[in-house]
Amino acid sequence: MNADFDQAPVLLTGFAPFGGEASNPSWEAVQRLHGERIGGRLVVAHCLPVAYAGCLPQLRERLDALRPALVLCIGQAGGRAQLSIERIAINVDDARIPDNQGRQPIDEPVIAGGPAAYFSSLPIKALRAALHEAGIPAEISQSAGTYLCNHVFYGLLHELHLRGDARVRGGFIHIPYSPAQAARHAGAPSLDSEHVVRALRVMVETALSTHVDRRLAGGAEH
Repeated sequence: MNADFDQAPVLLTGFAPFGGEASNPSWEAVQRLHGERIGGRLVVAHCLPVAYAGCLPQLRERLDALRPALVLCIGQAGGRAQLSIERIAINVDDARIPDNQGRQPIDEPVIAGGPAAYFSSLPIKALRAALHEAGIPAEISQSAGTYLCNHVFYGLLHELHLRGDARVRGGFIHIPYSPAQAARHAGAPSLDSEHVVRALRVMVETALSTHVDRRLAGGAEH
């Protein structure tokens, strides 16, 4: 689709609803950026199914068709109070609940024979700093869980590794419940769609313009 890397698009993915929810704020936010240009690059949005059998084939198809310069996969993490920039994807599926097709893998690898883990290739510290400067709550997260979000995160990084172009960056961002969802979960924090969309713009711009990540503390004691 694009031979010139300087014109390569940005791919943003969200997820379909799952776990009894009527909506998924990851897709609601991502689709609002479809067709925009950020940092001079076209943004293409895609909704992934919450299904182990379908999400990675769809992601690979989008990578083949678009040859993007940057891939941000977005997922919902109900209960988290701020945007979570994920640091590491692990090679394990251990589903607490079934996916939307009823599949519930337990202690299975995402990719048989793959390495134990991959680190995000995003400039995660620069992303967090840029979000804070924009007044958006954000953290570095040390775990993307063991459900479909981690499955896609690991699958993305494995695929980018196999393709061998170090210029292409990819990673995963978790977002909180939407206010409408939080209203049905007593005491749960939320973040409205306007803030999430603004955060995505900030992260895309920062990821495209930051070649060397900032050296800032972002660890955790537990």
